[in-house]
Amino acid sequence: MRYSDELSVMLKNAGAEEGSTLLLTIDGKEYKGILMPNKDSGASDIVVIKLKNGYNIGLRVKKGDIIKTIEKPVVRTRKTTERRPKEGLPNITLISTGGTIGSQSDNRSGAVSPGRSAESLLDLFPEIPDIANIKTRDLAAVFSENMNVEHWQELAKAAEDELNGGAEGVVILHGTDTMGYTASALSFMLGDISGPVVLVGSQRSPDRPSSDAAGNITASVKFCISSKAPGVYVIMHDTMNDDSYAVHRGTRVRKMHSSRRDAFRSINSVPVAHMDAAFNIEYGAEVPSPAKRTKARTKMCKDVILLKYYPGMDPELFRNVMMNSKGIVIEGTGLGHVSDNIASVIKEAADNGSVVVMTTQCINGPTGMNIYDTGRNLQNIGVIPVGDMLPETAYVKLMWCLANSKNADEAKDMMKKPLSYETGTRRTTDVIW
Repeated sequence: MRYSDELSVMLKNAGAEEGSTLLLTIDGKEYKGILMPNKDSGASDIVVIKLKNGYNIGLRVKKGDIIKTIEKPVVRTRKTTERRPKEGLPNITLISTGGTIGSQSDNRSGAVSPGRSAESLLDLFPEIPDIANIKTRDLAAVFSENMNVEHWQELAKAAEDELNGGAEGVVILHGTDTMGYTASALSFMLGDISGPVVLVGSQRSPDRPSSDAAGNITASVKFCISSKAPGVYVIMHDTMNDDSYAVHRGTRVRKMHSSRRDAFRSINSVPVAHMDAAFNIEYGAEVPSPAKRTKARTKMCKDVILLKYYPGMDPELFRNVMMNSKGIVIEGTGLGHVSDNIASVIKEAADNGSVVVMTTQCINGPTGMNIYDTGRNLQNIGVIPVGDMLPETAYVKLMWCLANSKNADEAKDMMKKPLSYETGTRRTTDVIW
């Protein structure tokens, strides 16, 4: 989109060019920002500037408004410093899969895309290579809604290779929206694990002034170095500020807010640890003993579905998909209930060989299927209650159990037993937004 003749003259007289920092006075109100291309504005009298907070705005400029250039474009050249291992520092592997933490914003639209490599991300945070020798690997460049079973399997094998190859910990850069699914999958695939595997994300892209990426990554690397705690964890901001980080078990964590920095919470469980602004660790739960070597068991059954029950649910809409599934996870109401007509289709599926698992759609608390007739009847037709296990964790665990058992009965027994701290009897008070 070309500027109008009048606006072109105003910009020329101001000595403005793309990348210049401008001060615009529009109807007496001042706006300061970096001049961006106006290709997406859709109008020739619009100036697009990037504000200090990282967001782009379009301003309609007319006769009588004022444009001043207060700073010429800064020519930036990327520093390509060769990183050599430093004697005495621990070895940490940083694996990138994309997500917001691996994204960069588009200069024209302000939209973000997951195209940044792990190595280029370190250029933004030069303090991290000062605390560990960082090896980088790029396994994907996708937003987390596009993560799939194959990605989980590739990550598990990569973690196995790195931990057995001398890394003291593995940090995985991941999108936040489905991080809980990946963390659960890795928790079951890496049952035998010799060191920490930490998934970390950010709610703001690294090039935003308000980004939480640097703190989250630093906390993850510090935790791997200081704790050496074997297992799969998620580390994210614990408050809105840069003063506290929570270490969550991979099977107990859920994203509880779409955009807040402190979006992640341990559900029905306390965090494994908290880290303060100086990254000191205070433990709140036990960690397992390390295995001598990490062994990845990556087989997964894809014929598993996750269904959320709702009032008026039509069984005919779901009959075919349930009858063609080897595993079914239901998010029931309250203590684990569904209506009688849905229960009849569940019975058909169970009689057909499907393993049916019941969770609760409540955020906190366990299923309790021995209290009401509804729950007892569901158990009589073969439904398995799994206590306080998160629905997404139950979904991933059922995929793993079906693929790593001899038959459906063995898979059912495995679902009832805790394999990676995914269920328990301890009750906590959780924060709910």
